[in-house]
Amino acid sequence: MTPAQKDLARHALGLPNRQRRSYRNHFVTGSGGNDHREWMALVEAGHAWRRAGSELTGGSDLFRLTRAGAELVLEKRESLDPEAFPAVSP
Repeated sequence: MTPAQKDLARHALGLPNRQRRSYRNHFVTGSGGNDHREWMALVEAGHAWRRAGSELTGGSDLFRLTRAGAELVLEKRESLDPEAFPAVSP
């Protein structure tokens, strides 16, 4: 994951913050921009998924991180919101 992708992913998670825990998992961006290209690369790598633009997003695409993608961008003592990323059963 590139530094730019990590920054976008952390923003999607609402990090950094005082609680050191994610509180969201979404990023909306339109095609043609640098952000969109970076998110498409995250999708290709399996770190995120994309939902095509809709009326709700103003026509822009919605991106969300996979659990694996989100875990890659956590820094020391940070955690993921358990509601957005439930614990994986063994």
